[in-house]
Amino acid sequence: MLSFEEIHDIAAQVIENEATAIRNLIPSLDENFNKVVHLMHENKGVTVFSGVGKSAIIAQKIAATMNSTGTSSVFMHAADAIHGDLGIIREHDLVVILSKSGETPEIKVLVPLIKLRGNTIIAIVGNRNSFLAQQADYVLDVTVNEEGIAGNLAPTSSTTAQLVMGDALAICLMKCRGFSTDDFAKFHPGGALGKQLYLRVKDLYINNEKPEVGPDDTLAQVIIEMTKKRLGATAVLDQGHLVGIITDGDLRRMLLQHPDIEHVKASDIMTRNPKTIDENDLVADALQKMRHNSITQLPVLKDGSYVGVIHLHDILKEGVL
Repeated sequence: MLSFEEIHDIAAQVIENEATAIRNLIPSLDENFNKVVHLMHENKGVTVFSGVGKSAIIAQKIAATMNSTGTSSVFMHAADAIHGDLGIIREHDLVVILSKSGETPEIKVLVPLIKLRGNTIIAIVGNRNSFLAQQADYVLDVTVNEEGIAGNLAPTSSTTAQLVMGDALAICLMKCRGFSTDDFAKFHPGGALGKQLYLRVKDLYINNEKPEVGPDDTLAQVIIEMTKKRLGATAVLDQGHLVGIITDGDLRRMLLQHPDIEHVKASDIMTRNPKTIDENDLVADALQKMRHNSITQLPVLKDGSYVGVIHLHDILKEGVL
């Protein structure tokens, strides 16, 4: 078994090798890269990403990134393409082929078939003298001096370089399209990230009760209202206007400060001018406000009027973190 020091040194060397490989990509961002970005931006079809082995996995990931950032893309495995999947490619589609060597048998069969159809080929390749590089219309060079491990036994730095080049293309295209957070939310409706971008307070608070008491209501009335509505808090309204909020914490503090609880009213223990949130605000904004003020509930306003309460538990339940 390797020692801690040996494991650390090996891992550090892998990271250093891959970091070097990424830095060495910067000189490849030349006029040719610029042309590829403009070509993909102006493309009337979809962009088809393809590869074999580890490069196929990277191609699939890049296609997914493109789709999520506004560039319509599909993945086509090079081996499957020559057994029927070539039909994925349409007349105006661009084809991006990833390969370290540019010499794999599947690539050598696939490329002439694509050229015969008249589609433009963009190669993300680690060998400028390879068959793929020579046959492609555009070449993005991702050559690496060495893999992340001794002996170049497995693709590591080379696949990292492919991935980073794909990310660079995706982000450039995203900027060219003026792709916004609203656009991103439309493509990511599921999961925590999507919910942060589109879920609004009004989507959650309506599922809760609407606790409210008056300033002159007794302590017993406050406790009954908080218990019935099960939110750990109640709004205090004076002639329909929000003037305060009472939470479980306020009740505990009141017991320490008011030994004679018989004559305690809501106005005696409420927090005046409470923090609020508009029903059209993002749930993510409500969460930020709760965190900043160390609170777990926010009265919700609609056109300035109190309409309910959003609780931290509502946000946790939705996974917006």
